[in-house]
Amino acid sequence: MKTFKLISMQLADDDALVDIEMEDGLIINKEDEKGTWLVEVFTDHKYIPYFQDACDNDKEIIVQVVITKRENDPAAFVTKVCCVKKLKTHASVLLTGKLTKPKSDYPEKLLEYLLDKGYKGEELLTEFKEKIITRPQILQPKKV
Repeated sequence: MKTFKLISMQLADDDALVDIEMEDGLIINKEDEKGTWLVEVFTDHKYIPYFQDACDNDKEIIVQVVITKRENDPAAFVTKVCCVKKLKTHASVLLTGKLTKPKSDYPEKLLEYLLDKGYKGEELLTEFKEKIITRPQILQPKKV
């Protein structure tokens, strides 16, 4: 097993991403034959309903996370919530899941996003250069 620091997390909610404000988090690659990952996040109480509903209804949720360094590409996981524990000042949420797409295509997704926003020519190049460094979160489309 390998453990990594969780830098950020977003939940896919319809066709948008919900940023989850984190106090701390970690992600573990179990390195098993099923490709299982464990994600634990310590977050504010206000996010409990997002996770509790999925837990109570045994629903899969898609989370997008950045691991180790903010500059890293986001990785999308299809997960199930194992448990939600309300602590004094925060909540602990444990998820288990699988990586949805091991190979990152972030530059392609960023370019697609910028083109959809109407950027062209020199303005497109400038925006792309800036955003490839700052790495704004872009929703990874669901596979049908």
